[in-house]
Amino acid sequence: MKTLALFLFTLLPLHAQSGDKLVVAARTQVGVTVAYDPAYVGLTYPNGDVPKDRGVCTDVLIRAAREGLSVDLQKLVHEDMRDHFDAYPKQWGLSRPDRNIDHRRVPNLRAWFKRRGFELPLPKAGDVSVFLPGDIVTCTVPPNLPHVMIVSDKKTADGKPLVIHNIGKGAREEDSLVVFPITGHYRWK
Repeated sequence: MKTLALFLFTLLPLHAQSGDKLVVAARTQVGVTVAYDPAYVGLTYPNGDVPKDRGVCTDVLIRAAREGLSVDLQKLVHEDMRDHFDAYPKQWGLSRPDRNIDHRRVPNLRAWFKRRGFELPLPKAGDVSVFLPGDIVTCTVPPNLPHVMIVSDKKTADGKPLVIHNIGKGAREEDSLVVFPITGHYRWK
């Protein structure tokens, strides 16, 4: 009986929803990604990454998508930007896509998620009931820094979901969901 229970337990991740897989993969970065480093670096392509001990908020999501969902956002965003460059923000003054950085920019990820039909309505102020584990949330950190985080399956004592993100001190799981103005809510399909 104990062996059967252990066998069934090992199969659970195979049946988990994409949100659960994203959360599990994001959580593995806590304690590994210990620095916030926004430096531009040349990356291999596809599946390029900065060293795992560093990165920015988008790197948490990029790594979680690769590890948990077998999805390479570097490749997907680059290919979509190559084919539909006009659908993406122009705030960096680029005239063509850059596979080293485009997927690491929150506004580009927001455009890609919207183009894929992942966008959900913004919640009413303070309403955390609409968030599910693995949801992707963007916000603005004052004065105007775009940020992305993954909603966790863990909650505070009062029921507010935690998030997994890197907001300056490496990947962390913490109570930051409604600290800054939310600009986007997305769910992987």
